[in-house]
Amino acid sequence: MALEQRAELRLTQKLALTPQLQLQLKLLQLPQLELAEFIELQLMENPMLELDDESESDRETELSSEDMVEEPVVVDKLEKIIVDDYFAERADDGRDLGYFNPGVEEKPSFELFYSTSSDLCDHLLWQLRLSRASDKIRAVAEVIIGNIDEDGYLRATEEEIAKISDVDMETVKKAIELVQSFDPAGVGARDIKECLFLQIRELDLENTLVQSIIEEHLEDIRKKKYENIAKKFNVSVDEVIKAVKIIEKLEPRPGRNFSKTQVTIPVPDVYVNKIEGEYQIVLNDEGIPKLRLSKLYKELFTEKDLSADERKYLKEKFKNAVELLKSIEQRNKTIYRVTESLIKFQRDFFDKGISYLKPLNLRDVAVDLGLHESTISRVTSNKYLACDHGVFSFRFFFSNALPSNEGNVSTTFVKDLIQKIISEENPESPLSDKEISEMLKRQGIDIARRTVAKYREELKIPPKSLRKLKIIKEDEG
Repeated sequence: MALEQRAELRLTQKLALTPQLQLQLKLLQLPQLELAEFIELQLMENPMLELDDESESDRETELSSEDMVEEPVVVDKLEKIIVDDYFAERADDGRDLGYFNPGVEEKPSFELFYSTSSDLCDHLLWQLRLSRASDKIRAVAEVIIGNIDEDGYLRATEEEIAKISDVDMETVKKAIELVQSFDPAGVGARDIKECLFLQIRELDLENTLVQSIIEEHLEDIRKKKYENIAKKFNVSVDEVIKAVKIIEKLEPRPGRNFSKTQVTIPVPDVYVNKIEGEYQIVLNDEGIPKLRLSKLYKELFTEKDLSADERKYLKEKFKNAVELLKSIEQRNKTIYRVTESLIKFQRDFFDKGISYLKPLNLRDVAVDLGLHESTISRVTSNKYLACDHGVFSFRFFFSNALPSNEGNVSTTFVKDLIQKIISEENPESPLSDKEISEMLKRQGIDIARRTVAKYREELKIPPKSLRKLKIIKEDEG
């Protein structure tokens, strides 16, 4: 069959996002601080925008003046748009958006200007630069360092590192050995046993009772079954206790001292206040510049001696300014409506607390508001809500369902129960995942041990053995 080129016409349909819709979607997913930065940038780039420092009463007086009402701005397809008509849309749905702005400008904390210490990655890379290894091994070692978590453990397999670095397994092993020789002792380990082995190697305790106990009897240490260990290795109980004392002083998380984790208080995007039995939604726009169309540049449209390029420039900037103002308002209205829907679905939570949180997914809210599920996803991303029970991420209110004797319960509620059970456990005898699963089943919540382990990891709670080691080390300290 001969190949040939030819031209043909086809009629197809496809969804094209307009610039204004793209802007609305972008603003929807921006958290408060990033929104403030974006608005500041637009304020510098667009001369049609200026800060609105006037009071609401002054603005209402300005917008009701006859000369403003009768003066339309001619901008391509926006010939019929009057500047004041846009501002009138702010309340066209009869809803008070209840902006929150105390008007008090807080000075930045001096803590923001403190010098920061290097993290674990920087510390390891510094040692790598000082090493005398070959360039090939150093390159692989850099990949390894990039896959070490904040606790100091290597979270990539040798096969994955070899594939990423395009080297043989022998080179990977040498690179891992190099990183594991760095400070702090135990860094680059794959599990707790290897971590402890690396540390006793630094203490010249290899092939000793200490290593044998770590290799086979970590669980017996937790249970203090020293006699069993003594019988196994044919040594005295005193020798076992001496070895255990050494193990207790080892660090199960070698990266702990380099952690940069800081406790930060999220800034709420929405406040939900209960007043006389009803919930009032208040959008927080503190720190977000308030914009309006510039009076000076609006007057330029009446100038008759403007060149074609100047008039085109003004039209473009005016159109962008109007789209930005409308997009900000649309963002605020959408956040307001989503919050209303959350209060509707999670009324028991707002009334009584976390124990009454119900299973909920994005689709439920999307159907309730007549919006697309992706829109709800953007609105609830990186945003926070403050209420009587605390400050919560919007995503906190969405969770899957787990079966119980009284119907389905929220997985968020189950996670909270797991955290509470572990916080109240006996520090000398931490609970295993299986024991927690059995406790929840007695409360009517059917949950498997592996699911408990999954939720515990999501809560960043260490397993039973590490919780026990932590208590031992704190007692020693």
